Amino acid sequence: MIIDAAVYRNGRRQPCEDLAAEVAALRDVPDGFLWIGLKDPTDAEFDRVKGQLRLHPLAVEDAVKGNQRSKLEVYEGSLFVVLKPLRYVEQSSQVETGEVMLFVGDHFVVTVRRGEASPLREVRARLEASAEQLAHGPAAVLYAVMDAVVDGYTDIDAEIQRDLEEMEESVFAGEVAVEAQALGEEPPESAGQRRQAAGDARRIYLLKREVLEIRRAVLPLVEPAQRLAERDVPHVPPSARPFFRDIADHVMRMVDHVESYDRLLSDILSAHLTRISVQQNDDMRRISAWVAIAAVPTMVAGIYGMNFDHMPELHWRYGYPMALSLMALVCISLYRSFKRSGWL
Repeated sequence: MIIDAAVYRNGRRQPCEDLAAEVAALRDVPDGFLWIGLKDPTDAEFDRVKGQLRLHPLAVEDAVKGNQRSKLEVYEGSLFVVLKPLRYVEQSSQVETGEVMLFVGDHFVVTVRRGEASPLREVRARLEASAEQLAHGPAAVLYAVMDAVVDGYTDIDAEIQRDLEEMEESVFAGEVAVEAQALGEEPPESAGQRRQAAGDARRIYLLKREVLEIRRAVLPLVEPAQRLAERDVPHVPPSARPFFRDIADHVMRMVDHVESYDRLLSDILSAHLTRISVQQNDDMRRISAWVAIAAVPTMVAGIYGMNFDHMPELHWRYGYPMALSLMALVCISLYRSFKRSGWL
């Protein structure tokens, strides 16, 4: 459906009452441009717009189907640009991906929005408040939309970095606790701490999924951004290259951050798995120590419980207390030995 449609002349908004008449007037007298905003359009809803603006059918098919990767394609009469805006959902600490597609011609811009993670409403309001910028035509709209999307990446970057710092603190605080426990400086971990350690693996996995989602949105945008910044592109004047160069720099910096986050999360996951392995080995040592302690009285009781007449101290009055004392003495000795060695 058409969310908004307006004609801009000299940076000033004018109503678009008849699409065909406005398109014909702009072709005859190119003194402005038309900006049409669509949201989740169907093929039938797109027919009117694509027919009047002579949009390429392959680009229209991509816009209707959606789920495209970030790209820049040049068709006869227009550019087709796909962007993947991101939104950080505070309640679930997850990254939500949207989709914005732009058809850019000499005298028109068509923006197609899919999903809720889209900055188009704010971009239009900001441009309409700046007549000087809007007067540069469709290229100014393309730059403003790309700039808003990349600024959104920067905000997501800050949120991911904060989550990553919290993850590091949680995992490596547990590493310090394990080392202190091995040295006998702290008591063993509680059940709650063990559940937290198990939950850390899930959090690391979810954070890696978020980083992968960001990577899918940002990495394909490198080539279109560099192309707009360094080469001649139809419908984009050479004077706009410095502005797109700034966008390309931000995109490259975001790519570097995403790559470093992915490597760091892999290292954190390895450290977390090592921590769990150490905990399991520690548990096995404790179990083995208690089994060894329990085996001694079991062995003594088993020997004295056999049905033989000629056994040492079998008919002695203090044989039973002696056997119990022997069991207790050996168990205490083993316990102290295991305690000193750190097994208990």
